[in-house]
Amino acid sequence: MASSRKAKKRVAVIGYGSQGRAIALNLRDSGYDVLLGLRAGSPSRKKAGRDRFTHIATPGPAAAQSDIIIMAIPDHEHGRLFARQIAPSIKRHATIVFLHGLSVHFGLVIPPKQCDIILIAPHSPGVALREQYLGERSVSGFIAVAQNPSGKARITARELAEAVGIARKRQISTTFAHEAIGDIFGEQAVLCGGLAMLIKHGFDTLVEAGLKPDHAYLEVAYQLDLIIKLIKKYGVRGMFERISVAAQFGSLCAGPRIIDQAVRDRMQRELIGIRTGQFARKLASLTPKQIASLNGALAALSSPAFEKAARRFSSTR
Repeated sequence: MASSRKAKKRVAVIGYGSQGRAIALNLRDSGYDVLLGLRAGSPSRKKAGRDRFTHIATPGPAAAQSDIIIMAIPDHEHGRLFARQIAPSIKRHATIVFLHGLSVHFGLVIPPKQCDIILIAPHSPGVALREQYLGERSVSGFIAVAQNPSGKARITARELAEAVGIARKRQISTTFAHEAIGDIFGEQAVLCGGLAMLIKHGFDTLVEAGLKPDHAYLEVAYQLDLIIKLIKKYGVRGMFERISVAAQFGSLCAGPRIIDQAVRDRMQRELIGIRTGQFARKLASLTPKQIASLNGALAALSSPAFEKAARRFSSTR
């Protein structure tokens, strides 16, 4: 899905993780001149070479040579890298693009006032973004403008978003603040942290009651994608209309007792911590050693029995 307008300006994509790779490839296929900014010795350089990128520099020189700079590195690295390498190098009237509002809204990055600052946040992981683009399909995504000294920042945001795979009709205008707060809260309280713990407690409850782990997995996790598809297509009410009477009645009986006002109160406290910047500051202060230890801590959110069941049934979908 190529952009309808070819851009003559050079774009530096800083970082080549899943999202950065998809964005760089999609921009190149849409006619943009893409330069990658990767640290010396980065293993991503080999991957970029296999993807036939020949213009690769370290982040500072990449920014210096480009009119548009896309920050595709992890959010917790933005502050240090931007201050030390990007800010001293950027052109006076460059456009700086963020894929998440966190580092700008919470002040981890202080962008130059003479630069356009825009947000492009696809509602998709990088692999899916690339697959949809290649299939000439679009994902949805947020766009926002934080600074607009050129007067053309929103035009640039729309054109770049289209080029990375977000069609005009699927671009949703927001603000850096709303995207940052909503995204962080959604991940923590519902989509990742909250859902993982809900599944874990359901699985453990059934196993402790004597069900085999495989059976417990099938009851509390395996069918989640089917329910999510119904909700995305028909809404929550529409989902309830399409499940059994037993499931409907059981939802009314148990749902409000399991996820009650106490859960809502705890969500409010988490939201306060996010809105005040407490979470962003903790994220920005993570050391490499702390980041390396995350996998061990995350393992406690699951169990070997659950993971074994998930692997067993992963090929039956």
